[in-house]
Order: sequence, then C-alpha cells, then structure tokens
Amino acid sequence: MTRKPINLNEKYAKFTEHWSPKVVAEMNDYQFKLAKIQGSFVWHSHADTDEVFIVIEGQMSIDFRDGKVDLKEGEMFVVPKGVEHKPFAEDECKIMFVEPRGVVNTGDAGGELTAEEDVWV
Repeated sequence: MTRKPINLNEKYAKFTEHWSPKVVAEMNDYQFKLAKIQGSFVWHSHADTDEVFIVIEGQMSIDFRDGKVDLKEGEMFVVPKGVEHKPFAEDECKIMFVEPRGVVNTGDAGGELTAEEDVWV
C-alpha cells in the first residue's frame, strides 16, 4: 500500500471544466469529490442523501426556495436530503463534496449539467 497524501492543489490543476465533480478518495462507501464551479447550477434535490459543500477557495451561494446561504473559503454547509437547492458562484470557486458513491450531481433534475459518475483525478 502506498502512503502518500492527496494534494488538492495538484488535483485541481488536472481539470478546468466547471460543474463536473472528480473523485480524489473513497472512505467506506463515501467519495471525496473536487469541483470547480462558476455561474448558476440547476434547481435539484437528492432524495436519499444529504449533500455537503466545503469551500476550498473562493465564494459561493446556495439558493433555497425560502432563502440562501453564502459560503466563503474555509466554510461548509450540509444540505439535508430532499431539500431543493441551486448552487451559484459569481467567480470560479473550488469546492469539495463528501457523498455516497453513485450520487448524481444534478440529483432529480438531470439535464445537460449531469456529470459522468466515478471519474477519478
């Protein structure tokens, strides 16, 4: 077994596309995914799991039907399962997700922003 730390900056340097999470590690049945986001995502929810957003660099917002949460570097927020939300970042923002393997990024919404699952970087 190779024991080597995962360097998030090196991983982020390997991709440029937005809204396309990349897996960097697994723990039990959970995946740690990195993404670069910019602009507005789609309204969606995840019926079977909570979704955690951890801001590594930059700023973002998560809109809800009844308000929003603003996040900056070093902050995180857990969206409860079944809650409709829409992430947004005016400028490029680097985030990490921690979620069960197999979670589709667009949840119940689908569409053109649905990313390929299980892509490692």
